[in-house]
Amino acid sequence: MRHSPAAYRAMRRALARRARTGVTVPLAIRVEGRLAGQVTVDNIVRGAMRSGWLGYWIDRGVAGRGMGSLAVALVCDHAFGAMGLHRLQADIRPENEPSQRLVERLGFTREGVLRRYLDIDGEWRDHLAYALLADDLPGGALARWRSRAEP
Repeated sequence: MRHSPAAYRAMRRALARRARTGVTVPLAIRVEGRLAGQVTVDNIVRGAMRSGWLGYWIDRGVAGRGMGSLAVALVCDHAFGAMGLHRLQADIRPENEPSQRLVERLGFTREGVLRRYLDIDGEWRDHLAYALLADDLPGGALARWRSRAEP
């Protein structure tokens, strides 16, 4: 079963293995002491490419308070700084407008449509490809987030 407790435990074990090998960096978002989301840099490729895929989710109970965009900004700066990456890609479903706004506010550029990209709920779903390069934001993503958050 794809969504069973056993499948979830297996997924966590695989994620931990991938983290130990440096292929993924999963980070938790905690708000007021409880798990409220996650930001992950996955499929990290070193060498000439130095890239990774950015994925994130935020609990509905804290959505709209800037926690998700702050976490994504911090992870982008970590990826371009300490991790030494050059490019982050975020693939977002077309109907997920809040997620599109989040990456656009942080300076990501929409690069195209990935047709029938992922099998979600038994259907192949299109995604929009967004990317951010290390040199797109000379002051960093956190500085961009701060400037957009100020009244």
